Amino acid sequence: MTFVKKALLFAASLSLLSAAAVAGAEPAVKPAPEGAKPQTDKTPGLFTPESVASEGSVTVEGARIDYKAVAGTLIVHPRSWDDAARDTAKTDDKEKGDKGPEAGGGPEASMFYVAYFKKGVPATSRPVTFIYNGGPGSSTVWLHMGAFGPRRVVTKDGDHTPAAPYGVVDNAYSLLDASDLVFIDAPGAGFSRIAGKDKEKAFWGVDQDAHAFEQFILSFLGQYGRWNSPKYLFGESYGTPRSAVVVSALETEHSVDFNGVILLSQILNFGLSVDGPQANPGSDQAYITALPTYAASAWYHHKVSGERPDSLEAFLKDAEVFAIGDYASALQAGAELDPARRQAVAAKLSHFIGLPVPYLLKADLRITGGMFEKMLRDDEGLTTGRLDTRFAGPDIDPLSKEADYDPQSAALSSAYVSAFNDYARSQLGYGAGKAFKPFANVGRFWSFQHVQPGAPEGFPGPLNVMPDLAVALKFNPQLKVLVTGGYYDLATPFYEGWYEMHHLPIPAKLQANIDYRYYPSGHMVYANEASLKALHDDTAAFIRRTSNIGK
Repeated sequence: MTFVKKALLFAASLSLLSAAAVAGAEPAVKPAPEGAKPQTDKTPGLFTPESVASEGSVTVEGARIDYKAVAGTLIVHPRSWDDAARDTAKTDDKEKGDKGPEAGGGPEASMFYVAYFKKGVPATSRPVTFIYNGGPGSSTVWLHMGAFGPRRVVTKDGDHTPAAPYGVVDNAYSLLDASDLVFIDAPGAGFSRIAGKDKEKAFWGVDQDAHAFEQFILSFLGQYGRWNSPKYLFGESYGTPRSAVVVSALETEHSVDFNGVILLSQILNFGLSVDGPQANPGSDQAYITALPTYAASAWYHHKVSGERPDSLEAFLKDAEVFAIGDYASALQAGAELDPARRQAVAAKLSHFIGLPVPYLLKADLRITGGMFEKMLRDDEGLTTGRLDTRFAGPDIDPLSKEADYDPQSAALSSAYVSAFNDYARSQLGYGAGKAFKPFANVGRFWSFQHVQPGAPEGFPGPLNVMPDLAVALKFNPQLKVLVTGGYYDLATPFYEGWYEMHHLPIPAKLQANIDYRYYPSGHMVYANEASLKALHDDTAAFIRRTSNIGK
């Protein structure tokens, strides 16, 4: 699989949840009235904002929460949008008998969201968290139905979930106990839509996408009276670079400070991706930051050469020391590496990551993510998961060099997509006559070109938004960041995120604004129920600690 294809999978596209609950439990949601249609704003144009409300309750770690749910859309436009020009275009279109963006009036996006508001709490006493997956081009079905929404789908932990009917249960780990929640689908994904001339160019790119989310958030704050609420961003996978760009722009361009940013399965510098580093010879950092995840995976599958330590965390500490020490030094030596030292490093590398020494020597000590996924259990005819290396499935091509598919993705997607389609229509009252798209087909359109803060133009190399997050932290020194991830995630290795944050161009004292939490799970940390509970508890505590309520 090419680097570009893999880069476009960074979403929290697939996730799994632990199987723990009772399928078929009665929903704690009062659905929208049967036959109810979303209320629409009569704004001219192809898209019009709409919303439909319902009510429900959920018990989170023993406490009942009554809430109002709103499923709907808000309309956003690209950065080049000109209201005056658009008004003229609308008039011209009307005279011609044309309508909106499809007639050449300019591109726009209808962005779908589901918002949950705890009843009976003033807005100023209630945080609001904007939540999204990544991709780029993914819907937010994964975080919605797997992590923090009031209902979650039950899937098998580490194995393929059987076909429907799927269990959907009350989510005892919903984040509604700490914050109101707004789940947002990216332009073109889920129930979001784009239209108009050059619509893909207008919305499908790093900066275009970030601008759409900025405009959505600003509109939401106004429509729901949340300007004076504590505010948070929660992004997963590609949602983490999105968060860096969005929070920087909201603070520096729109004077909207945020209390905190939560990064799940982080990648801010794509030059550190272990998907395709061989295309950039001479840059070895991706191999180094992926090594601890290789080690965790080998430990999990009992592939560690020699004695397997009892403690994963202690083993990973040793792997990190080796990665940034002897291993990094050996890679940096290049052709000057002494043969005896090369052999010794290969033997130590084999101990940590479980691949044979001859293979490591043939690979010049440099193992890509795809190679590791293919080789870890190759002797059993199995491919290891990418998003979650605890998963494994039959090889598609036993002779291939790299993995041909992701067993974790295959194991979970149907459960999430099916459960959300049913939940949206039967309980939220939204989606009649509409198709839900788990992913937008952004591949050949997506632009990774990004203009970093203060730069005159985009940099042509791999995407790196570390400067954006650094600017946000310096512009607002009270901004707090929570970094979270899974030990078994090869899409965005946990040590890569740690490395990025410790290399942010910020004053040393601002490092105290950043907290770290890691879990024995994969890219979708919430795939494992114990990790879901820990993620909830850590995130809720972070929000309560930084909300400034009562201070």
